[in-house]
Amino acid sequence: MAGAPVLTGRRVLVTGATGWVAGPLARHLAATGNEVFGAARLRDDADRAALAADGVTPVRIDLARGDFDEIPGDLDVVLHLAVAKADKFSLAMAVNAEGSADLMTAVAARSDNLSAFLHCSSTAVYQPHGHDPRREDDALGDSHRPMPGMPTYSISKIAGEVLVGHTAKRLGVPTVIARLNVPYGDNYGWPLFHLMMMEAGMPVPVHVDAPTSYTPIHADDIAASIPYLLTLASTPATVVNWGGDEVVSIEDWCAAMGQLTGLIPTFEPTEATIAAIIPDLSVLHGTGFRSRVSFADGIGRLVATSRPDLLVNGPN
Repeated sequence: MAGAPVLTGRRVLVTGATGWVAGPLARHLAATGNEVFGAARLRDDADRAALAADGVTPVRIDLARGDFDEIPGDLDVVLHLAVAKADKFSLAMAVNAEGSADLMTAVAARSDNLSAFLHCSSTAVYQPHGHDPRREDDALGDSHRPMPGMPTYSISKIAGEVLVGHTAKRLGVPTVIARLNVPYGDNYGWPLFHLMMMEAGMPVPVHVDAPTSYTPIHADDIAASIPYLLTLASTPATVVNWGGDEVVSIEDWCAAMGQLTGLIPTFEPTEATIAAIIPDLSVLHGTGFRSRVSFADGIGRLVATSRPDLLVNGPN
C-alpha cells in the first residue's frame, strides 16, 4: 500500500498491553518511533519486564477499581483495547463500560494535546441477521449470549460504547469507536483454538445457519490500520467496523488448517454458539485502508509459527 500513513513520534497509551491483540500492537508502535506506554493490571513482575524489553514503558491500571495513578500526562493518542470477558455483569460493566469512561476522563485531565482516543469495541454488539453485512447503524443485540462463557460480552460492550461516546462528547475528546471482528495473528486467535480441537478429535461448534462467516483481520493489518482509524476520531465519536477484507467462515479456516496438517475437521452445528457476523467495511475502506495479509497466508503463518510440529504441507 504505497504511501500508507504511519503513526510515529507520538506519546501513545495502549491498554490491554499484556493481551493478544494489544501486545503485538504496542510492540509495533514502539518499533516505529513512538513513545509507547503499555497499560495492564501487571500483577506479575515478569509482565513489566517483558514490556520493557520490547521498548514499551509498563503502566499499571485497574479499570474495575478506577486505578489510573501510573498513567502519564501529555499523551497524544490512546488505544484502549483492554477488555473483561467476565461471567458476572457487575464486573463486565465495571471494566468494559464504567472503566472505559473513567479512563478517558483520567487521560483527558492529564493531557492537553490528546488528538485521538480509540475505543476498541466489537462486532459482538450487532444483532445477527443471517449473512447480511452489518452496517454501523444496524440493530444492536446480544449476539454472544449463546456462546458458553460469554454471557456478558455483547451487552457490556454496547454499554461501553454508550459511556465512551457520552464522555467523548462531554469532554470534547476526539474519539473513534472501532468494532473489531475476528482478530488473529501468527500465535493467537480463534482459529488456533479450533486447531487444538481438531488435534484432540473434538468437533468444532458452528452455527446451524451455515456458513459461520466473519471477516478475520491479521495482527499485521491491525497495526497498519491504526493511522487510518485515527483519522475518524471526532466529537461526537465516530463508529466504524474493523475487519479484514475477506469473508471467511469457521468451516473455511478449519478446512484450510486440515489441508496444512492432515487433520480432518468435524463440525457440530448448534444454536449455542455465535452466528455469522459480517461487518460492512465501507466506512473503513473510505479512509483508504485495505487489508494486506490474505487469509490463506495468515492461516498458513499461524500454523507454521504456533504448531510447526503439525505441518505436513507447508503454507503456500
